[in-house]
Order: sequence, then C-alpha cells, then structure tokens
Amino acid sequence: MSTKTQATVEDLYRLPDGGKAEIVNGEVVLMSPTGDMPGRAGGAIYASLRGVERRAGGRAYPDNVGFRVELPNRKSFSPDAAFYVGKPSGMKFLEGAPAFAAEIRSENDYGREAEAEIASKRKDYFAAGTMVVWDVDLLSDDAVKVYRASDPDNPKIYRRGESAEAEPAVPGWRMPVDELFD
Repeated sequence: MSTKTQATVEDLYRLPDGGKAEIVNGEVVLMSPTGDMPGRAGGAIYASLRGVERRAGGRAYPDNVGFRVELPNRKSFSPDAAFYVGKPSGMKFLEGAPAFAAEIRSENDYGREAEAEIASKRKDYFAAGTMVVWDVDLLSDDAVKVYRASDPDNPKIYRRGESAEAEPAVPGWRMPVDELFD
C-alpha cells in the first residue's frame, strides 16, 4: 500500500507562473483564471473595501492572495476579494482566515456539483474563522448572497438597486450591488 504525500502551503509558493490554487483534501487544487465580469466585480469589491480599511480596522485584499489555515481538509484559501484583521505577513501568505471573503462565480460555477463545492468551501471558511462570505452571482437576480457564520443556512440576498453589507466582519461598510456590474 502506498501513501500519498500531502501538499503543503510551501508547494503553493512553487507553482509555475504564480498560478492561483488552494490546498484541499491534501491536494493542490488549481483555479482557472476568471473572465471579464467576475474579474471586474472582484476589483470593485476590493476597491470599495480599501476605502474603509482604517475605519473598519483591517486590510482589503484583491484576488490571488493566499490565506493559510489549519483545517483537517484544507490548508489555504484564495478568495476573489477579502478583508483581513490579522497581522501583516510580508511576502508570505496571511496567517488565518479573512474576516470577510467574496467568492465570485465564474462561468463554470453552476450546476449541482458546483453548488456542492461552493457550499463546502463556505463551510470551510466558517470553520476557519471567517465571519461573512459573499456568494456573488452576476447571472442571477439574487446577485449577492451574504452568508454569516452565525446563521450559515439563511443568507441575506441583495439585488440590483440595493446595497450589500458584510456585518459584522466589515463594520459600517456597504457597497451598491450595481457597482458589481460596472
């Protein structure tokens, strides 16, 4: 019987061309680049979060930043946008989960299998200490589903014309849903 070597965060540092990946179930899971709409939406969330860093007591991060966690089945996250209240880590991944994570659906993030993967990742975020996760679906009228660790099965839904929030992870921050589509 052979034993399989478990991937480590150090393996992520050595990915060719600085690719985006996470460690799930002991394996490096590569994440494909995103398209126009999801990329712009992630940038809009990051830019909006930058404006409240001092007031909200943390730092905003764009796509492809690694967060090192210690869960039985997961060792890292790389959300599409995030807000973090821990210590800076220089050139290394940040230690611990972000307080807020935005996951923006790409064209292949639909269907029964994708829904199960998204729900599983959200569960991992909460287990690691994330307080709020946005599930951003630019193809749905329910554009932003805000899930909270305190009530993970009942998201608050925001649509165009409304402003979404991430309480209590990013105190006082609100973002117009329409900015996700600019």
